[in-house]
Amino acid sequence: MSITIKSAEDIEGMRLACRLASEVLDYITPHIKPGITTKEIDRLGAECMAQQGTISATVGYQPPGYPPYPASLCTSVNHVVCHGIPNDKPLKKGDIVNVDVTVITKDGWYGDNSRMFLIGECSIAAKRLSALTFEAMWHGIVQVKPGAHLGDIGHAIQKFAEGQGFSIVREFCGHGIGKKFHEEPQVLHYGRPGTLEELVPGMVFTIEPMINAGRREVKDFGNDGWTIVTKDHSLSAQWEHTVLVTETGYEVMTLSAGSPPLPAFVTATAT
Repeated sequence: MSITIKSAEDIEGMRLACRLASEVLDYITPHIKPGITTKEIDRLGAECMAQQGTISATVGYQPPGYPPYPASLCTSVNHVVCHGIPNDKPLKKGDIVNVDVTVITKDGWYGDNSRMFLIGECSIAAKRLSALTFEAMWHGIVQVKPGAHLGDIGHAIQKFAEGQGFSIVREFCGHGIGKKFHEEPQVLHYGRPGTLEELVPGMVFTIEPMINAGRREVKDFGNDGWTIVTKDHSLSAQWEHTVLVTETGYEVMTLSAGSPPLPAFVTATAT
């Protein structure tokens, strides 16, 4: 496994890319309300990227075995787990939606993050799933420090989420990121402490748990080649940050003025 360790100069490039990715989510946030379509959210995201001078990493993205992805961002509504393609269906009160944004700066650095949005007044169950998935992500983030292992991150997320009665999607995971969209290592959201790769300063990767209200099994939806849904049609939520391993702990790189406040148990965005 070849994990790229970022230099100080690289890290500055990543900080900019990640902040800009977060600012795209800030830009679209005021517009996400009942009646908007996910295609309009996609248009707004593309508009913001054009203003920034960034480009979308997802438009035309085509891993082996997939068709080219057709949109500037991903919008995963209700029981869609990930990779939902924006469409013309208006969002309605009670829906939940994950918006996943990855930008590329003019210098070639990638910034990747996602947030959940509650459309109007949502059920207690939907609000709880979104809030606790956010906390689960942060339970993983605070494990990050030199000498810790990737298994520590996955274990912390799994223990918390399953303790709340939820399940962890296992088919998709976090990933290294830099001048490529997806690099090593893979960052699983389940696991055992002390296992997998040891963390060293300069590693950059995403932590992005997908957590289901029901069972963990997922399936492809329809024939678009991308959309993944829960097999039991239960709600699914996801949050994502890009994280740097520092000399003393972690730095959350995908932060901006509109980022949600930290959970009560988290004291800092960098340690």
